[in-house]
Amino acid sequence: MTDNIDKNKEVYLPIIRCGNREFRDIQGIVFDKDGTLEDSRAFWYDRAIARIQAIESQIPGLEFLLTKTFGIGANSLNPAGLMAVGSRRDNHIVAAGCIASTGRDWLTAMAIAKASFQAADEKVPPRLNPLYPHCLEVIRYLHAAGLQLAILSSDTTARVEQFVKENHLLNYIKIVRGCDRGLSKPDPLLLQETCQALGTPVDKTLMVGDTRADWEMAKQAKSAAAIAISWQPENHQDLQLADVVIRELTAISVIRGEFSVH
Repeated sequence: MTDNIDKNKEVYLPIIRCGNREFRDIQGIVFDKDGTLEDSRAFWYDRAIARIQAIESQIPGLEFLLTKTFGIGANSLNPAGLMAVGSRRDNHIVAAGCIASTGRDWLTAMAIAKASFQAADEKVPPRLNPLYPHCLEVIRYLHAAGLQLAILSSDTTARVEQFVKENHLLNYIKIVRGCDRGLSKPDPLLLQETCQALGTPVDKTLMVGDTRADWEMAKQAKSAAAIAISWQPENHQDLQLADVVIRELTAISVIRGEFSVH
């Protein structure tokens, strides 16, 4: 009878391998969206250009400043730049700052930025961007291994929910979070709250992202590890800030499991 009771109390503890590192007693994984699961570089580049053009049409002469500020290069986004890393609120405030530099008062600058962003939304509406290779298979695999999965993005929560629905991830992703409440990465509270909703301790949860903001957030929140995924390594900086660097999602695997009796 005692053996049966003890067996019923055994808990499966996955051991996760990420690249050349192993992490024990992991209960959950939180993924960034853009640049990690979704190849949305072209979309955000087009959206940034539309925002710049909308502002430039009202205030000529700001194109160069806005291009540099948003992190726009030659037909590409700076992966560590404002447009790639910042939330919509971050981008809105910074754009308003550029407008205010022309002598407009702050409320007027904020209003122009808001109207320009809305115009850009209409010109470049949300679209279904491709998943990175093997994304769906890896998500399914990790879910089947018993891990709790979440997405924490600098995009809006509505956009993250749309992403999960359109890519048939509803059965695998338990929690989705965006940056809608004034908090932006790398604020550790974002990850802490996500883990609380996921039902996993932060120190037993991995954070997988493609930017310094993701890795710093994971470090500050004291997560099990900050995993950097670098699909385009030649464009990346600060990779040394992460605990592990991987080049594709298939580098995350459950290599074996242990049982712990509680």
